[in-house]
This record gives sequence, C-alpha cells and structure tokens, in this order.
Amino acid sequence: MSYPTKKEREVCWGAKDEYWSCLDKNNQKESVKDGPCAELRKLYEKSCSSQWVKHFDRKRSYLLFKEKLETEGVPSKNLCEQSFGAKRRVYSQVSAM
Repeated sequence: MSYPTKKEREVCWGAKDEYWSCLDKNNQKESVKDGPCAELRKLYEKSCSSQWVKHFDRKRSYLLFKEKLETEGVPSKNLCEQSFGAKRRVYSQVSAM
C-alpha cells in the first residue's frame, strides 16, 4: 500500500468531516444502517483506507468519551465495581451509559 497523495488525503478528511457532522447533527454516536448518515458513511469508507477509517472511528469514540467525562465527571467507585468487577476499564462502563 502506498501513502495517499495530498489530494486523496483531502478527499478522505473531507468525507470524514461530512460524516461526523451528520452524526453530530442527528445526535448519533455511530452510523445506523439505513439511517440518515448511511450514504455519507459509504462515501467515507470509499474515500479512506480501512486503516484510516478504523483510526478515525476510534478517535471519534474517544473524543465522545472525553467530552462525556468533562461534562459529567468521573464515575463513582461503586459504578466501577458493579457487575463488571474492578478490573474492567472505566471507559467501557461510561461509554455504555
């Protein structure tokens, strides 16, 4: 796999930005099949390499998690020890709320 050209990177980032804007506008964490952002998701996946799509999806998930922590704060210790046990990461529990 060769590194994408500047033009290819611009197209990829543009598709990603449009897709993320659609998700934000429709108050969705991720795309729903046949949802309002499904076509933009297809364009995004077509415009970017699968590795970049995976990276950007993880980045969005992390940014949403970070935003939630900033607005709601760190979950209590009791939440961390509920049904999942103390060894489970807090991230999984907070993002599932």
